[in-house]
Amino acid sequence: MVDFLSPSERSERMSRIRSSNTAPEVALRRAMHAIGFRFRLHSKGLPGKPDIVLPRHKTVIFVHGCFWHRHSGCKIATTPKTNTEFWVEKFDRNVVRDARTREQLEGLGWRVIVVWECELSSANQVAGAVRRVVDEICPERFVGAPAGN
Repeated sequence: MVDFLSPSERSERMSRIRSSNTAPEVALRRAMHAIGFRFRLHSKGLPGKPDIVLPRHKTVIFVHGCFWHRHSGCKIATTPKTNTEFWVEKFDRNVVRDARTREQLEGLGWRVIVVWECELSSANQVAGAVRRVVDEICPERFVGAPAGN
């Protein structure tokens, strides 16, 4: 299939894809803030500039887009049919960079949590993702609490 956009139009469209403050990231931040978590954003002093940094818990959270970071088994993580070689190489570089960043952060003593874009597509999913994150950071927080809190 031939691209229906000219190279300059394609370039302009791709340039509008944001790397921070995306809708899934903002949804996760709002939900975490609502239950009392305070955090820093996009810390340039840490490898990979994590989306959310919880210094008190020595934890960083990356909100990964399924397409760009190749969420295994996810229907969003498709490979374009045109210029496939370029995309496969780009995706491979992203995956290698993500693994290297994780290794560097863990080497510095940080806990690394990845939340995928597809886990944040509805309010119920956001609540589930927040619960998973909180269970990893401080499991005692929800002990004895009714489901959904």
